[in-house]
Amino acid sequence: MTIAHLVRGVALLSLLFGATARAECSPENWKDCAGKPWVIGEPETPIGEKWWPHPLWGEGDEAGASNWYTRPEVVRRALAEADRGRVYSLARPYDAEMPLFGQRRFVLRIPATPTGGPFGANRIIWHDEFLATEIGQVGTQFDGLGHIGVMMGGPGDKDRMVYYNGYTETEVGGAYGLRRIGVEKLHPIVARGILLDIAGAKGVEMLEKGYVITMADVRAALERQGMADFRFAEGDVVIFHTGWGRLWKKDNATFNSGEPGIGMEVARWLSDEVRAGLVGADTWAVEAVPNPDPGCAFCVHQHLITRHGIFLHENLDPSGLVADGVWTFTYVFAPMPIVGATGSAGHPIAID
Repeated sequence: MTIAHLVRGVALLSLLFGATARAECSPENWKDCAGKPWVIGEPETPIGEKWWPHPLWGEGDEAGASNWYTRPEVVRRALAEADRGRVYSLARPYDAEMPLFGQRRFVLRIPATPTGGPFGANRIIWHDEFLATEIGQVGTQFDGLGHIGVMMGGPGDKDRMVYYNGYTETEVGGAYGLRRIGVEKLHPIVARGILLDIAGAKGVEMLEKGYVITMADVRAALERQGMADFRFAEGDVVIFHTGWGRLWKKDNATFNSGEPGIGMEVARWLSDEVRAGLVGADTWAVEAVPNPDPGCAFCVHQHLITRHGIFLHENLDPSGLVADGVWTFTYVFAPMPIVGATGSAGHPIAID
């Protein structure tokens, strides 16, 4: 065997063993996932390097990116977009027929009709309602900081289950509500909103299930919307229109079966360059499902929420904005201050 043959043999073995090592990336061998898009830096954790304390908001923070909206310059930037006085609803009505993830349920009951009364000489009567649901995780839903974390140890090791800003399951978990990073800790959001019509830029009514929105798609949408030179700024809200919402209550099975959405390329742009406060879409997870890499199980959620404290607003309805060609607006949403909740229902609006 010549030296050249030996060198080629060593190179071939290196390639083979390298491929084997990469193929071992799995829940059990997450340290072998180095180089995957969701692994930021060295694989100290299943999503890369330690993410706490938060570099902007500091140790002990529980408000995440909602801190942007305590800054007057961020709010003034938002309010400057509301110059025409037109208000758009971004929410979908909540009812039992809407598509729901997994075994989630939405059950509303009026205990009696009327529920109470009559009282007084004026004979007052009234209605109350009883609602049983995952209040922050159905319909148009806002994902809070306690919704998504990372398991770094064994199934029962709650000190190694870590959330935003390094809070552990031991510190956070509670049967009657989260003890830390509940939505009651968040600030009301008044932000500049930017809508990216990815479906329109692709020339389709609806993107396909599993389609991963790329930075090339983002640039194409901005170009089509006359915003090629647009400058994003910290605290901006970025919403993606995929057309997937056309299936809402028309074909719930297909709607729930997967979705188009962003991947880690766009997620890293949103966190590192835009420094967004919130990311939304007309889909139930914002990110592409299924991800082309089966090793990524909602890894965009972990990147934005857990690592960066950036919120997700899912199942939005931006169709009115799309129809009117409104690409920038004032986005307003105040999470319901339910102590210990993982997210929030509510009625986000856009003001043009």
